[in-house]
Amino acid sequence: MRVQIALCSVAVCLGLGSMVMAQDAVKVDPKHYTVVSENDHVRILKVHYGAHEKSVMHSHPNLAVVFLNDSKGTFTFPDGKKQDFTAKAGEAQYEAAVTHLPENTGDNGMDLILVELNGHAAKTAKSKMKSETKSETKSDTK
Repeated sequence: MRVQIALCSVAVCLGLGSMVMAQDAVKVDPKHYTVVSENDHVRILKVHYGAHEKSVMHSHPNLAVVFLNDSKGTFTFPDGKKQDFTAKAGEAQYEAAVTHLPENTGDNGMDLILVELNGHAAKTAKSKMKSETKSETKSDTK
């Protein structure tokens, strides 16, 4: 009986843990994330972190981001791994769907525009990324 209770407790904790990790950034961290515009295809977010500010674990679907100022920070992932990043003002990047905890490690604020791709836009971006990767692989082998 104790083993069954313990196993049920572990299952509940794991289930709740994955729900917490998959939270919408705007809902769990409204201090840093603000919705600018939204439709069936995209959701545009204005993101601002003060110097040395940290978010909470949250998720994004496929996205594109444009940094508005020089920035540096660290992403922490659900498995505990960390990844440092730096970006220049005006730099744009595409990122596949991700769950992470961002931290601004810089001495200045970090501002960016983040465009989350929804529905058809996300599928089109994913297909395009796969085809670009395949064509890059083919050209690399020539």
